[in-house]
Amino acid sequence: MKLIDQCRQKVAKWPYGLLSVMAAISSFGAYTCMYAFRKAFAAGTFTGQQYFHVDYKVWLVIAQVIGYTLSKFYGVKFISELKPGQRSKYILMLIGIAWLALLLFSIIPAPYNIICLFINGFPLGLIWGLVFGYLEGRKSTEFMAAVLSISLIFASGFVKTVARMLMGSFHISEYSMPFITGALFVVPLLLFVFMLELMPPPTAEDIRLRTKRLPMDAAERRSFLQRFLPGIILTLIIYVLLTIMRDVRDSFEVEIWNSMGIKDNTIYTKIDTIISVVVLVAMSLLILIKKNLKAFSVIHLMIISGCVLIGIGTVLFTFNIISPMVWMTLAGLGLYLGYVPYNAVFFERLLASFHYKGNVGFIIYVADSMGYLGSVSVLIVKELGQPTISWGMFFKDAVLAVAVIGGICATLSLLYFLRSARKDKTDQQEQLNILPV
Repeated sequence: MKLIDQCRQKVAKWPYGLLSVMAAISSFGAYTCMYAFRKAFAAGTFTGQQYFHVDYKVWLVIAQVIGYTLSKFYGVKFISELKPGQRSKYILMLIGIAWLALLLFSIIPAPYNIICLFINGFPLGLIWGLVFGYLEGRKSTEFMAAVLSISLIFASGFVKTVARMLMGSFHISEYSMPFITGALFVVPLLLFVFMLELMPPPTAEDIRLRTKRLPMDAAERRSFLQRFLPGIILTLIIYVLLTIMRDVRDSFEVEIWNSMGIKDNTIYTKIDTIISVVVLVAMSLLILIKKNLKAFSVIHLMIISGCVLIGIGTVLFTFNIISPMVWMTLAGLGLYLGYVPYNAVFFERLLASFHYKGNVGFIIYVADSMGYLGSVSVLIVKELGQPTISWGMFFKDAVLAVAVIGGICATLSLLYFLRSARKDKTDQQEQLNILPV
């Protein structure tokens, strides 16, 4: 701790821009490393195994998502009340537990090792809030959060590529592969978490521009939800839909590509790299918008554009006008143009626009808990109700519904928050007018 404090004091003297770059890179690296412990198993297909007429891999996905979902509900309290000095300790401890669960997964025979994926998922669901806590409430949060959020896109394809290379080139079994993949990322994880710990607290200018970020008790959390309830309901509808489809794409991407006759092990990284660059540019440009409400409106337009892109791409693919690769690129880009802002800057600018003292982690975990509850529900209903429908067909039909419903809800959300901001401004002016001169 003494070494970290000494290093932090030296780093605090760096130019603000350099500090922002360091925080962006280290947060991206830390979360990418986390993905190695979470999504490597998805690179396996585990073909030929069924239990109670449900594929073994689907049981693994469901078990992990249930754990991940429960952690999001727990995170509403845990993340919102966490003190800054405890972040690094919890990041390493929680990922360590998840890694141990992968070791047990490789040792315990199927189907009994399904429970290991549940144990793996629960601690990992808390990592996003811990990492984002280093970045929120700063004037460069958009840039840093944009880089961090790219890990949501890049890491999945990158980890799957590494995992499939381990199986293909080194003949590692599908059961040992998740633990060994995680082992490759242990040292980088330690390095990136150490770099995050070097970040000094927000400056006075950060606080002036973005409001002070504070822990929130139960009463403050309840008050916030009541204040913005209509907008939050609309936001949750969109976010649940985006989370479901993003999670299906993430967990069953191998099966979706296989259903279209494409089995290139490098395609995951190729597609996700293109999407990552486009989303990174779009998100980073938000830092140029100083007025919080204007930026908040642009973020809504970005989400609406993502829904439109999904809809257009899926319709063109349905009529065989574009290739599977172009469609998967457009669908993935649209999903992440909608999904990433909610995880990065949507709630950041919401707090800043309405000058609300609190923290982003609380709101993100409210949304995440609902999103992953929807995700696990769809997985169970699909497998028990319509097991004969391929993941490729399910994905194509479902993203079209997301495009329509998500686009409508995002438009209504924009109108609600703009109206709420105007009402706040009118109320403030009326209060000034009645004050004694």
